Amino acid sequence: MFNLPPTWAIRPLPIVDLGLVFILTNLYIVDIITFHIFMEMEMSKVIMAGDEIKRALMRIGYEILEHNKGSQNLALVGIYTGGAYLAKRLQNIIFEIEGKKPLLGTLDINLYRDDWTRLVQQPLLKKTEISFSVDDKNIVLVDDVIFTGRTIRAAMDAIMDFGRPQKIEVAVLIDRNHRELPIMANYIGLYVPTAQEEMIDVFLSEKDDKDEVIIR
Repeated sequence: MFNLPPTWAIRPLPIVDLGLVFILTNLYIVDIITFHIFMEMEMSKVIMAGDEIKRALMRIGYEILEHNKGSQNLALVGIYTGGAYLAKRLQNIIFEIEGKKPLLGTLDINLYRDDWTRLVQQPLLKKTEISFSVDDKNIVLVDDVIFTGRTIRAAMDAIMDFGRPQKIEVAVLIDRNHRELPIMANYIGLYVPTAQEEMIDVFLSEKDDKDEVIIR
């Protein structure tokens, strides 16, 4: 037989305000999201601002003209996506300096990637536009970042399918090292020593509404 507790020991259950619980839960979630955003901002660092990108491209433009003795036999080929925008900027810079625009093309290297068969999701193919003969031209491949060198290798393979250039050079805004192939850049906006796990993000006004490079 069970003994019931005295009536003074029975306490009513507390009334839970579900609205308050909902508010507190959402505040907690917002705090977590804010914390992660704050940490990401703290871990990100701007390494090139808009004016620095402009100066770097101007310097690269002068260097390309100097090494190629003008723009007479010069062709710029931008690698999608960032390289295509940078190549167009370099074309305009060289026109301002030389009074003549070098040839301009764009290149999608996805079909030439050496990891094509390993990709779970196939990349979206963009249009390659090289409307001139590359034979005997001084080709400058333009990209935003050079890392392992595999993108440049793929780009060189693609160019060779169009013909036989006089030479192929490479211009990049950022060189972050960590090559896996014996490939180097001839023209570099900024050399940035990085850890393997770090990321470089290049923002360009043509697609991002701002010019900025960050490391995170």
